[in-house]
Amino acid sequence: MTEAFAGRRVVITGATRGIGRATALAFARAGARIVASYRSDGEQAKALGAELEAAGAEFELVQADLTTREGARLLAGAALERLGGVDVLVNNLGVDGHVPFGKLSEEEWHRVLDHNATSAYLVTQSVLDSLAPGASVVNIGASVALRGRPLGVHYSTSKAALVGFTRALAKELGPRGIRVNLVAPGVTETEPGAGLPPQLAAKLTALTALGRLGTPEDVAGAVLYLAGDTAAYVTGTTIEVDGGI
Repeated sequence: MTEAFAGRRVVITGATRGIGRATALAFARAGARIVASYRSDGEQAKALGAELEAAGAEFELVQADLTTREGARLLAGAALERLGGVDVLVNNLGVDGHVPFGKLSEEEWHRVLDHNATSAYLVTQSVLDSLAPGASVVNIGASVALRGRPLGVHYSTSKAALVGFTRALAKELGPRGIRVNLVAPGVTETEPGAGLPPQLAAKLTALTALGRLGTPEDVAGAVLYLAGDTAAYVTGTTIEVDGGI
């Protein structure tokens, strides 16, 4: 890969696994300087650090709870100190949840909404003054936000919230030349079979036009496109990376 992002300053949340990890590594291989967050998994953070080092990247890993204002400010402060500003922000942090709506507790509702939607608000607002003119914000949503998913009302709601967040913020930050877009992955194999029962994984694969489930690298490719110069006139949009399901 050519170093299309040589010297670009990139902040990625939830970077130690799945889509976040693939995105961090893709930016690293493209020459970016990276500040990436994780919450608690020190072993995964060490593994990512080793891979970023092997890629020759300049990077810093920051442990922070981004569902809190304090954690978001910690990440923003580290990014400003290490990078001097931000050219690309990837709001990737997210969690899943499966529960019937009638049994959906307030605690579970807030857990999912706080990780998937509130964290994007807190982090973006915390780095707002550090975003360079022409910067790009890429939020990671989910294609189910546009379709809905049984046993996942809170998850679907949280990801749908990012659609409105993206479109409104794009209009507000447009005068600064800052673009804001959303990537909406379909079923993605962040683990074998996407962590689904084999029969369900096979069914979803059969429903997908391309005949396979997505990979984190598929999603990372869309993120780099939106963050890069070839998408200079793309803002406020949602790109579904779902294989045509």
